[in-house]
Formats: sequence, structure tokens, C-alpha cells
Amino acid sequence: VLAGAESQVMSLWAVSDHSTRDLIISYYRVLLQGAGRGEALRQTQLKMLKDKARQHPFYWASFIQTGEWANLEGKR
Repeated sequence: VLAGAESQVMSLWAVSDHSTRDLIISYYRVLLQGAGRGEALRQTQLKMLKDKARQHPFYWASFIQTGEWANLEGKR
């Protein structure tokens, strides 16, 4: 925020590095398809919820998106 970022994805508690990596890769894939930032995180979390290995909320529920919610082109 202080550095001027439009939006942030952050974790509310410590999460495994492997889970975080998978979540962020999926998040950016959805973003690049044109989804809004909040929607990209939502779709990613729902995808993880369906994965038996990452189904527990520990792996996906701590992540939140703040700031600008539009897609990368600014469309809302």
C-alpha cells in the first residue's frame, strides 16, 4: 500500500509455501483470462476447495484481496 500498489493479495495467517505458490499461480492465470482481481481469487479458492489435497480451509481461506478489484485492464 505504501509503495503504491493498486491491490494486494495477502494471507491472514501462515500458510505452507507450496499451497501459496499453487494459489498465486492459479490466481494469475485467472487474472490473465480477464477476471477481476477479487473474482480471480474467489475462483482460485473454489478450485482449491474442490481439490482433495487442498480442500481444508487452512490452505486457501487465509487469503484476501484488498484495493482495486477491477481486472488488469481496469474493467469493472
